[in-house]
Amino acid sequence: MSRHYSLWKSSFLHKPTTHTPERAQRGMGSSKDDFSVVVLASDLGIDARPFLSSDPQDTEEENWHDCPSYLSSDEDFSDLDALQFFRFEGYDTFGSRILRIVGKYFPAPVISGERLKKYIFHKIYGELPEGPFCVVYMHTTVQKEDNNPGMTVLRWIYEDLPPDQKDRLQLVYFIHPGLRSRLLFATVGRFLLSGGLYWKIKYVSRLQYLWDEIKKGEVEIPDFVLNHDDVLEHRPLTDYGIEPDPLHLTEIPSSAYPFGRHEERWTARECMS
Repeated sequence: MSRHYSLWKSSFLHKPTTHTPERAQRGMGSSKDDFSVVVLASDLGIDARPFLSSDPQDTEEENWHDCPSYLSSDEDFSDLDALQFFRFEGYDTFGSRILRIVGKYFPAPVISGERLKKYIFHKIYGELPEGPFCVVYMHTTVQKEDNNPGMTVLRWIYEDLPPDQKDRLQLVYFIHPGLRSRLLFATVGRFLLSGGLYWKIKYVSRLQYLWDEIKKGEVEIPDFVLNHDDVLEHRPLTDYGIEPDPLHLTEIPSSAYPFGRHEERWTARECMS
């Protein structure tokens, strides 16, 4: 008994043993009969409080710096600001800040997905105030080759947003959706879009339905969107490619039969007679 006590005493006197907080917590939480001993040399002047308790606030402050590359302020985004495809404006009737996105203004072939992600994070963290916000996305006359960054890129950007930012997003007003867009979101969208984003999308086929949610003047509508909406006033199925579009504003080419062939056919019959 005395031999074991002397060995135990000498080991603590000549070779102090320290345990990390994680090891101490595992020892304390494994069983009610188990325990851990944390030995600190008093003559070294070490504050033992950090080893005995963990402050979750310190961990949150360290995790806040996990994505400095997307929050750097040294990159110049003045060229993207001049395009005005992504900017904050007024408020909807529910008090949510409006993020206006004009798809036609975005030059997808010349802007990489990485730079687009940095720009979106820069705008959200730099200009978006506290509280809820909504997105007014104008899909009017968007061309897949020229204005669409791709579903995978958009999903990648959305997935990297912090959970609190996703929760603040209330609605996505999808203005002038085409047939392709509706089919894409109805079939693949619910599997690709997480965090309840799929159920936040609200299709707005006409601007008159948007004014029920947002007062006029709270968001600026480009002229080509207004002109396209006037076409839908008389031809409401133009966005679905069912009726011809005389102004060539839709993303689906017209399938109407040209009148020139009819005229040539009648001329040929007259000559034969």
